[in-house]
Amino acid sequence: MQDRIKVLCQNTSAEIEVEMGITLGELLARLGIEGQYPILAAYVNNRLKELNSRLFKPAVVRFIDITHFEGYRVYQRTISFILHKAVWDIYGDRKFYIRHSLGRGFYCEFGDDKPITDEEIEALRKRMQEIIDSRYTIQRSRLLTSEINGIYERFGFDDKVALLNTRPRLYSDIYSMDDIVGYFYGALTPDSGYIHLFDIRRYYNGFYIALPTRTDPSKLDMDVHWAKMFDVFREYHRWVDIMGVPTVGTLNKKVLDGDISEMIKVAEAFHEKKIAAMADQIDAANREKGTRMVLISGPSSSGKTTTAKRLGIQLRILGLDPVLISLDDYFVNRDKTPKDENGDYDFEALEAIDLELFNDHLRRLFAGEAVVLPRYNFITGLREWHEKPLQLDDRSILLVEGIHGLNPRLTDGVADNLKFRVYISALTSISMDDLSRIPTTDNRLLRRMIRDFATRGCDATATLQRWASVRKGEDKHIFPYQENADVMFNSSLFYEIPVLKAYALPLLHSVPDTVEEYAEARRLFKFLDNFLPIDTNDIPPTSILREFVGGSSFKY
Repeated sequence: MQDRIKVLCQNTSAEIEVEMGITLGELLARLGIEGQYPILAAYVNNRLKELNSRLFKPAVVRFIDITHFEGYRVYQRTISFILHKAVWDIYGDRKFYIRHSLGRGFYCEFGDDKPITDEEIEALRKRMQEIIDSRYTIQRSRLLTSEINGIYERFGFDDKVALLNTRPRLYSDIYSMDDIVGYFYGALTPDSGYIHLFDIRRYYNGFYIALPTRTDPSKLDMDVHWAKMFDVFREYHRWVDIMGVPTVGTLNKKVLDGDISEMIKVAEAFHEKKIAAMADQIDAANREKGTRMVLISGPSSSGKTTTAKRLGIQLRILGLDPVLISLDDYFVNRDKTPKDENGDYDFEALEAIDLELFNDHLRRLFAGEAVVLPRYNFITGLREWHEKPLQLDDRSILLVEGIHGLNPRLTDGVADNLKFRVYISALTSISMDDLSRIPTTDNRLLRRMIRDFATRGCDATATLQRWASVRKGEDKHIFPYQENADVMFNSSLFYEIPVLKAYALPLLHSVPDTVEEYAEARRLFKFLDNFLPIDTNDIPPTSILREFVGGSSFKY
């Protein structure tokens, strides 16, 4: 008689007994779980597993679809593999890249810089749909790394070979689908037929793969109006190509060759040059239009505070007197803070800011009056006040830092000529390889996790628990207004994830496997394993990274 094991399914709250070795897909069919959208993967004891994985021990199982954050990643990775095969089938070994996220999809382009035609777009769309309809099996295999390297070399995947060669290990994993191979650094669906919706359109010199929204997977977001953000992405991709570090493999090689110290200096100088250029624009606006206020916005852990402080130094060089104001100090008292649909305080809502008081203070300051500014006590949840009043002179310029900086409602009582808008984000500029981008959110999450632990007394579990709510707030309150910016600044540094690695790993290790957040901690741990570490010796005290790892010369 075959051995049997007990499985608790969280989707049905039912415990059943099944034969040892059953696949998750077989278990799913046996349970008869059907949803509006296909099940893509499952958590087994808080570990993400593909549906063709087998169960050999008692387990708690939770099946997920595209509406789950990790399910959405599975969808993204799978369609990336389908796109890879479609390009391979049509063009053979013609080089192409999945560059970066764009709206709810991602931007791709060919390496020969030839603009794609409408006919080519239609051919790609047709071939991708054929691959989906054919339901090609996606097989994950564990082979000797030397064998996988040989396979990649035959396909011309030098980017994947470079990564494998810089993190030696005896065995590695590889995916195959029909006649193509690859790896996408996380779970995929069992076959190509799980993709229910996508589209493709020509965009700039390349093309845009549109994906369903996670919150409403029946809809595609085909209207992408992120021209300014797109230009920033393109600029930084060109720059890392020039620096010779477009992928993790090439970055690791620089570390092994002992070249990273000089490259850190160049990267930091590049940041300083961008900030200096920003200051020149603000100075010109001050002289030509009478601009008196710089509104600095960006998502969590984008580096708004350090950027504001560095910008202030550059403005002083130009003869201006910058005064930094944090929107956080204009929070209403805790008992007046709005709550979300779950009854939790919604600190990301614009209504959490005392708009009337803020705009009154701005009007009085610009009129030359002295104003006593508030200071919010995050421990008591109550407003306090500075002792010394603030009064502006002709050289003064306000630097207002906060997530709502670009929302027109924040400063609707201030004339437009008085405002200069800056948007800051950490747009990860390097990729795992040519077809696997690094999500910008991962970069920011690592920053926030390290900072929360060091300065706010929050462990990694607490940060991970809060992250979904933070991202929801960003989608609602920050990202819709980013194109309002006069200037966009990318605070990401191509070398920063290897630096963050040493600080993040102990925190991730502390997340127990008894909580749901363990799966995300485990994913980040495996992600960081691809990077060779870089110490902090060569990082200057004014670097954006110092805001998160410590050692900054700025006071926060």
